[in-house]
Amino acid sequence: MNFRPIVRIITILLCSAIGSWSQNVCAGKPQVLVLGTYHMANRGRDVYNMQVDDVRAPKRQQELAEVADVLASFQPTKIAIEADPDSKTIPAAFQDYLAGKHELSRDEIEQIGFRLAKQLGHKQVYPVNVEGEFPIQRVMDYAKAKDRSQELEKIMGSIEQSVAKDNVYVNSHTVLESLLYTNSPGSVAADNDYYMQMASFGEDGDYAGPDLLTDWYARNIRIYSNIVKLIRSPGDRVLVIYGAGHLAWLQENVKMDSHFCLRTLSEFAPNK
Repeated sequence: MNFRPIVRIITILLCSAIGSWSQNVCAGKPQVLVLGTYHMANRGRDVYNMQVDDVRAPKRQQELAEVADVLASFQPTKIAIEADPDSKTIPAAFQDYLAGKHELSRDEIEQIGFRLAKQLGHKQVYPVNVEGEFPIQRVMDYAKAKDRSQELEKIMGSIEQSVAKDNVYVNSHTVLESLLYTNSPGSVAADNDYYMQMASFGEDGDYAGPDLLTDWYARNIRIYSNIVKLIRSPGDRVLVIYGAGHLAWLQENVKMDSHFCLRTLSEFAPNK
């Protein structure tokens, strides 16, 4: 007996139920979808960095068009991106792109943000980034002074292995599949766990690890503040496109704010 049609019907019904539930929960509230992404342009600014293939290749461009269609079903009214609010180059590049005078760079800001904004007829995108400190060297110095370097190295090694694993996944799956993987609850929890392990590297007089987390939280809550400023009405639906390292923190900020409703990528691509 072929169960595939039955399974597909059940899947469709479940997805419909989930969609209806989300709409009911979010009724009357602005909605925020935080999309955690890998850095498509290989920015090289993190402690450990992925090296991914060129998303300007025809195959990846088709996949990115699929991503845009999925995100369009969220019907965002504004698209927030990981860029400096004071930037003059980002708004200019977007306007040139709308006018057909700018080719998209490899960066996800453009490949997802610009692409989708144009597809939806938006006249602008919204940079919301805030730079901040990430004093990992101070944590390393503390670990060395307390004879805990091996313990820290084990944690850092796990992070490096995780990044390598993610790299393999991205290079062997479609862009949408990779984004669903990155934004899955398990991946989000695992990434956040690496940060939280830093909390034990400190004591009275030298809270090196907790201070690192404090600086990281400060950056993310400031980013969240910029996102909140974009919301002007209950009908606003803000898509936030950000590096995956920020995902757990920005999602948690939305969850903790009773005025807004958090949405996730999987709600709009449930069959993948």
